[in-house]
Amino acid sequence: MLPLTFPSCPHNLTPNFGEGIKLSSHPTDRTEIRSAESERGREREREREKQSKNEIDMELDGLSQLKVLSLKYNRISWLHPKAFASNRQLEHLDLFNNSLTAIPDRVLSPLRSLRRLDMSNNLYTSAKLGPIFSQLPLFRHLSMGGSLIPAILVGDFKVLRNVSLEQFALKAQSSLPKYQPGALAEVRTESLWFDFALDKNPSALPDILVDISRNQVASVRFRNLFEFTYYTGWLDLFAPLRQTRVRNLSFFRGKFNENLLGFILKNVEGSEVRNLSLQSVDFARSVNRSASLPNIEDLVLDWLTLTEISNPEVLGFNQRFSWFSKVQALVIKKINFNYVPCPAWNAMKLVRFLDISDNQLENSYIYNKRCRYQGTMARLEEFLLHHNAIKSLREVALLTAEWASLHTIDLSNNQIGRDETCEWRQPIATLILHHNRVTSAIFKCLPTSLVHLDMSHSQLERLERAYFEMAVNLTKLLLSGNRIKFIPSGWSSPGLQTLAVDGNSFGVITKGSFQLMPSLATLRAGNNPYHCTCDLFRFVQDIHRRGLLRLAGWPEDYICYHPDRYIDTRVVDYAPGRLECDVSLVVAISVSTTAVLVASSMVLCWRFDALWYIRAAASKAFAYHAFISYSHSDANWVRGELLARLESNEPPYRICIHERDFTPGKWIIDNIIENIENSRKVIFVLSKSFVNSEWCNYELYFAHQRAIGQAFEDVVLVVIEAIKPDSLPNKFCKLRKMLDTKTYLEWPPEANRQPFFWAQLKNWLWVRIIEYHSTEGGQSAHHVCAGSLVRDQSHSPTLQLFPCQVPIQFPFESCH
Repeated sequence: MLPLTFPSCPHNLTPNFGEGIKLSSHPTDRTEIRSAESERGREREREREKQSKNEIDMELDGLSQLKVLSLKYNRISWLHPKAFASNRQLEHLDLFNNSLTAIPDRVLSPLRSLRRLDMSNNLYTSAKLGPIFSQLPLFRHLSMGGSLIPAILVGDFKVLRNVSLEQFALKAQSSLPKYQPGALAEVRTESLWFDFALDKNPSALPDILVDISRNQVASVRFRNLFEFTYYTGWLDLFAPLRQTRVRNLSFFRGKFNENLLGFILKNVEGSEVRNLSLQSVDFARSVNRSASLPNIEDLVLDWLTLTEISNPEVLGFNQRFSWFSKVQALVIKKINFNYVPCPAWNAMKLVRFLDISDNQLENSYIYNKRCRYQGTMARLEEFLLHHNAIKSLREVALLTAEWASLHTIDLSNNQIGRDETCEWRQPIATLILHHNRVTSAIFKCLPTSLVHLDMSHSQLERLERAYFEMAVNLTKLLLSGNRIKFIPSGWSSPGLQTLAVDGNSFGVITKGSFQLMPSLATLRAGNNPYHCTCDLFRFVQDIHRRGLLRLAGWPEDYICYHPDRYIDTRVVDYAPGRLECDVSLVVAISVSTTAVLVASSMVLCWRFDALWYIRAAASKAFAYHAFISYSHSDANWVRGELLARLESNEPPYRICIHERDFTPGKWIIDNIIENIENSRKVIFVLSKSFVNSEWCNYELYFAHQRAIGQAFEDVVLVVIEAIKPDSLPNKFCKLRKMLDTKTYLEWPPEANRQPFFWAQLKNWLWVRIIEYHSTEGGQSAHHVCAGSLVRDQSHSPTLQLFPCQVPIQFPFESCH
C-alpha cells in the first residue's frame, strides 16, 4: 500500500486502523502516514506478520502545525514516549475507545498547548494521573476512565489540585465497588460528568456529593446512576446536595422511581440548583412509595426539562402539579402524554416558556371546556406545540385567550387546516405553522398582529391579499415549499422585509409583483417553474438596477420552465432581443413606418375586400372556434346556454372549456396558454364572480399576449351580469379599457331578445353574414345565414354556408 501524503499541513488528522496498533515516532522530513503495507517492502511485511507484531509506524514529525488529532475507535495499545515530539501546537487529542492499558504520561510532555484530552473508554485499571497533568498550562478538558476501573481512590487526582478545568468526565466500572471519600475533593472544575452506576454501592453517592461541595462545581451530570435496578432504600442519597454550589443538575438514562425522584426534588428545593434535567430515564411507580416525602411546593427553577422518558406517569408524581409552581421554563418532550389536566394549567403560574412538543396532544385533550383558564399562565411568553396531532387553530386561540403575555406560538408539524374563524385577544407576534395542511381559509384564523409568519411546506395554494393589508406589522413571511400558483396582483404589505416563496408552482413574476412592498429587502423565490418572458426579464433587470432587493439563491435556483425552447435555461442566461422587450423602441419603429403600412393596408382592403380577410384569418389552422373563459360560479349558464347553443349548431362550433378540454397532467398555466393560442376567438363571460377570480385574470392576461395586431380583435365580451367599469379593481385595467372602448354583448333575460343575441355572437365568431332573399306572400325579406371558415382534408380553406334557424331582419347592408 502506498503512503498517504499530505501536500500541506492539515488541522485535523483522523486515521482509522482496523487492527491493534502501537503509535511511535521516527525522524522524517516528509508529512506522511505510512501503513503496515508501505515501502518497507513485502518481505519485511511478511516477516512482521510472522512475528505477529500489531504495530504501525505513523510519522508525525512533519506536522508541526497540527492542532487536532483524532485517533478514536481504534485499537491503539501503546504510545511511544516521543510520538508527539514534533507536534507542540497540538490542542486537541482524542484517544477515546482504544486499548491503552496505562494512562499516557511522558508522551504528553511536549504538548504545552494541549487544551482538550479524551482518553476515556480504554483498558487501564487505575484512575491515578501522573505528574505531567499538572504541567500543562492551557489544559481545560479531561475525559478519562474505562469499564475496568474498580475503584476511585484518594490521591488519584492529586495532580489536578492547582489545575482549573472547565470539564472533567470520569468513567468507571459499572456498580462501582469502591469510592474513597475525598477522592474528588481536589478536582477543580466547573463541570463534572460521571459515567458509572451505583446499583450495588448507593451509599457512595452522598460521599461524592460531599466532595463536590468542597469545590466550585457548577454543573453535574450522572449517566446511568442506577443502571439495572430501581433504588428501593430509605436513605436520602441526595441530602448533601444542599451544601453544594451546583446550579445545573442532569440525569441521563438509568432507572428512576417515585422515591428516588422525590429525594432529588426535595433536596433540589433547598439547594442552589436552578436547572434540572431528566433525559431518557426509565421511570416507574414505587411499590412502597415513601409516605414521608413532603409535597414539593417550593421548587424554584429557571429550567425544568423532562425529555424522552419512557413513562408519562412521571408527570403525575404530584397530582396537584405543585412542583411546577415556581418553574420559569418547562420542557416536556417525547413523553407521549396526550392530555393536560386542568390543575396543571393552574399550577404553572410563573412559567414564561412552555415546550410540550413531540407528544400525542389533540385539540379535545389540550383545550378542555371544563377547565378554567382565566388567571392561568399569565406570564407565558412562548408556547411550543410542534409535532403533535392538533387540527384546530381556533381551539388554540381559545386556550390561550387569557394569556396576556403570550407572543410566540409554534404549531409546526401538526394537522392544522380547518376552515374556521379565530379571535385573538393578545398581540401574537410569531406564529410557526410549517408542515401542516392549510388552505386559503387559514387567513381568516391568523392574528393580524403578526411580525413573523412561517407557513412553509403546508400545501397552501392561494394567498389572500385582504389579510396582508390588515397585518401591518408583518416583517417576515416564509411560504417555501407550498403549491402557490400565482402571485396575486396588488399584493400589498408595506412593512414586509423578508419573503420566501421558493419551491412553489407559480411561473409569472412581473415588475409590479412586489411593487407594494417598499420595505422588502430579501426575496427567496427560486425553484419555481418560471415562464421566461419579457415581464420576468424586466423584473430581474429592475432588481439589479435598483440594488435594493437581494434575491436569495440567485442565480442557481432560478430556472426557465416555459416556453419549451428555454426549458432548463437559467433565468440569468435568458436574454431576449431589445426589439422583443423594449416597448419604446417598438413604438419608434412603428411610428416611422405607419404611413406606409396604413396606405398599403387601405389599398389591399379596398382591392381584395372579403377575400383578403378570409385568407388572413385562414392563414393559421385553429383547433377551436372559441376558447371560453368564465368563473366557476357561472358554469351552469355556460354549459346550459352558451355551450349547448354553439355546439348544437349545424355545423357545430368547436368550443374549448377548461373543465373538459384541458390536458390532464399539464401545468394549468401551460393549458391556458396552449388552448388560447389554438382558438380563433376568446369569449370572456363577464360577471362579478369573473372579477373576483385570479384564474380569469390570468386568462385575460394571456389573451392579451397574443400576436401584435391580433390581441383584442379576437376577444368577445359577453356580459351576463351588469358591471360598472369604474368599479373594477386596478388589476383589471385592461378589462376596464375594453369595456369603455369595445362593443360587447349583453345577455338579455327576455326570451324574445335572445335570438338577436345568438345571431350577433355567431357573427362575431369569424362568421360571415350572407344575405339571401326569400319571397313569401309576395313580400321580400332580408334573412341572415351563417358561414364558417373551416379546412378540409387538403387543408384548403373553404367557406361553408348553412341555413338560418330564425329569420330576423337586420338594419345593415348586404355583405355582397
